[in-house]
Amino acid sequence: MLDYESLLNHQIQAVKPSGIRKFFDIANEMENVISLSIGEPDFCTPWHVRQAAIDTLQQGKTWYSPNRGFLELRQEISKWLKHKYQVSYNPDNEILVTVGGSEAIDLCIRSLINPGDEVLIPEPSFVCYVPMTTMAKGIPVTIETKVEDNFRLTAKALKEKITPKSKLLILPFPNNPTGAVMRRKHLEEIAEVVREHNLLVLSDEIYGELTYGETGHVCFAEIEGMREHTIVINGFSKTYAMTGWRLGYAAGPHQIIDPMTKLHQYAIMSSPTMAQYAAIEALKNGDDDILCMREQYDVRRRLIVDSLNEMGLTCFEPEGAFYVFPCIKSTGLTSESFAEELLRKEHVAVVPGNAFGNCGEGFLRVSYSYSLNHITEALNRIQRFLKERSTQ
Repeated sequence: MLDYESLLNHQIQAVKPSGIRKFFDIANEMENVISLSIGEPDFCTPWHVRQAAIDTLQQGKTWYSPNRGFLELRQEISKWLKHKYQVSYNPDNEILVTVGGSEAIDLCIRSLINPGDEVLIPEPSFVCYVPMTTMAKGIPVTIETKVEDNFRLTAKALKEKITPKSKLLILPFPNNPTGAVMRRKHLEEIAEVVREHNLLVLSDEIYGELTYGETGHVCFAEIEGMREHTIVINGFSKTYAMTGWRLGYAAGPHQIIDPMTKLHQYAIMSSPTMAQYAAIEALKNGDDDILCMREQYDVRRRLIVDSLNEMGLTCFEPEGAFYVFPCIKSTGLTSESFAEELLRKEHVAVVPGNAFGNCGEGFLRVSYSYSLNHITEALNRIQRFLKERSTQ
């Protein structure tokens, strides 16, 4: 029998499976589970967007697209970025359409990182950045963000981690799992450090349109002097409830987009045709859909934050995405123990905070991308779980 372990890529073998999927998979095998674990909108993709895809099928438009994506889609992405954030990109060579935002992140890291280059990664953050850096033979350098800073990256914390090998900063805001956002003044402080040390920036803005309050999302590339330093990653999954369509994009200087396109060319070739036509419709006529979904998320956000705080699971108010990050240290349980007991006893699935980096220990990620009825039932079960523990 073959010794497969000796034959496989050692770097990939060393990468741990996603902590998010672990609890999701366990929950799938149980009955009567209420899940607050997955960051997937419970809304259907808006009908007019689905209809656009149906029309392409009826018209027989089932061919490959150009490697970079259909020009019409790249033009609409360019218009949307200009309208929303006052930043301009040439649709001919500065925008690449990818299979989800995750592919865009992977292409960016692999196009920029040589063996030994350091990638600065604020944590807690989405689970893919460290493994993707490792698999590109880069060195992930994590930067702890703290609850007292509302989990924002500070210029001071960034400076302390920079070395002569630092090349790329990942800016994952609005943040998964914390819901933290970086307002303009915070981004301007980070921009000063980027200029001083000549860093490149991967700005993952997939939750940009899910920012709450009177001040909207600020694209890092619109900060003075940052366009040439920045690759903006975005997509359609969260903004338009199009997770299964698998469509994202990268926008940045053509000197970086060109090698990303080369990788995409050989690994993927092109993004799904029907999804691209649907995305064109979403960009042209989807602003009202965004507003409607954001308003409903905001109602859920207030309910879940207030309820968790009343239970004693202290939770700062997230200003973006659709997650809360309550502290469970008062229970005396670790993040994984809390999540496992809650799942076993009350059939509520959440994600332990340490799945998003070691500094997430003592916290949970709880998603409010679910209906109010779903959230309310989950909160009732969590409260019952806490009461039972307090009487033991």
